[in-house]
Amino acid sequence: MKKSLLVLCLLVSIVFGALAQKPKYIFFMIGDGMGLNQINLTEVFLAAQEDRNTVFPLVFSTFPYATFATSYSLSHGVTDSAAGGTALAIGKKTKNGVIGMDSTATVTYKSIAYAAKNAGFGVGITTSVSIDHATPASFYAHQPSRNNYYEIGQDLIKSNFDFFAGAGFLSPDKSSDKKDAPSLFPQFTQAGYTLAYGLDDYNRVQQTADKIILMQAKEEDPAALKYAIDQKDGDLTLAAVTDAAITSLSKNENGFFLMVEGGKIDWSSHANDATTTIREVLDFNEAVKRAFAFYEKFPEETLLLVTADHETGGIAIGNGSSRLNTKLLANQRVSQGALSQILTSLRSTNDDVSWEEVKRVLTDNVGLFAEVTVSKEEEEALVAIYEKSFVQHKEETTKSLYANDDKLASEAINILNKKGSVSWASGGHSAAYIPVFAIGAGAEKFSHKMENTDIPKKVAEAAGWDF
Repeated sequence: MKKSLLVLCLLVSIVFGALAQKPKYIFFMIGDGMGLNQINLTEVFLAAQEDRNTVFPLVFSTFPYATFATSYSLSHGVTDSAAGGTALAIGKKTKNGVIGMDSTATVTYKSIAYAAKNAGFGVGITTSVSIDHATPASFYAHQPSRNNYYEIGQDLIKSNFDFFAGAGFLSPDKSSDKKDAPSLFPQFTQAGYTLAYGLDDYNRVQQTADKIILMQAKEEDPAALKYAIDQKDGDLTLAAVTDAAITSLSKNENGFFLMVEGGKIDWSSHANDATTTIREVLDFNEAVKRAFAFYEKFPEETLLLVTADHETGGIAIGNGSSRLNTKLLANQRVSQGALSQILTSLRSTNDDVSWEEVKRVLTDNVGLFAEVTVSKEEEEALVAIYEKSFVQHKEETTKSLYANDDKLASEAINILNKKGSVSWASGGHSAAYIPVFAIGAGAEKFSHKMENTDIPKKVAEAAGWDF
């Protein structure tokens, strides 16, 4: 009797497994550097704006399935974005710095995006940083070094994927050995890609183009979209990129696979800029909202997955007191990088800038000395930097992975962080677990602690792909 019951249960399991709806549309969304505390800080911050001692959830933190995964690489306890991105794209761990290859950089691996392409799906790779950056590159390129930007661009052509979007390309005409090389852009065009510079250009060509590479306007920075906190009307945003990707990929009747990376959560966390990090998480959340709106139209056919490649900065919420003051962080109106530019411009246009003038800049842009109280010791520290920088004309900077900011700007942000109950362990990555959120067809597979390499395997399993 027990044996018969066991066989019956097994048969039922097999039948239900066969009948389970396979996703036709897959969103694989990655917050680069977005650990659980980046998410939690954002939710606490939103509640604090209404003086609520709670959290206001982001759209993806309400998904019915949530878990966490490891982030270590094959070579290090703390991964970089190349190994982290490769784990998410390939389902195999590799050493730091390697893109889509084994640790010896001799064996190439095919990503989950290639599995989608082989299944007849449309494939899109999008990001808020450069298209040849480590995380997006992990889905289409195979390179021994994440810094082989030109060669990564050539791998883009070989992928034959349908849609790419991001700020641009870091080295379109110089090979990894710094030698002049034929520009990638004519090669993209020859391979059948239509190049669109900005949304107006995209809207002009999207109906007739088979394959598209969407970038910022030519005069904009090819390294990254502007930080969300610094964006103005007309600037390209991650949400707009996501909308464009959905529009283009929806032409494929078989369905699509879309990877979306919020890349600058990582950058602002490297700079230990808490408010800018919050705004980047909210910006990523806006992109997720676009995917979620699509899911609501096709709930039985869509898998929406949100995760991260690693955590950056070891951010902590609460730095001594039991009372959180995250509401104060809203007084910051520009990123640390933009504040650096304001101070640099002030210094370059005036040889005799008073402390009161600089103080006013810090008040206007960070809230210091007004909404944010500054102690005597903190002001003395700021004045000391001001005297070296503005009076003695010595270069005073603070270097992070993606920026070299004015030291006065970074110290002002540091003071605001402390007042706003935020602390950081470092300016680098951490070994923290990465969050995983899922909703839709196959989402139930993301319900337990897993290795980061399990994530693309579970996506392939849900889709029924050979991967």
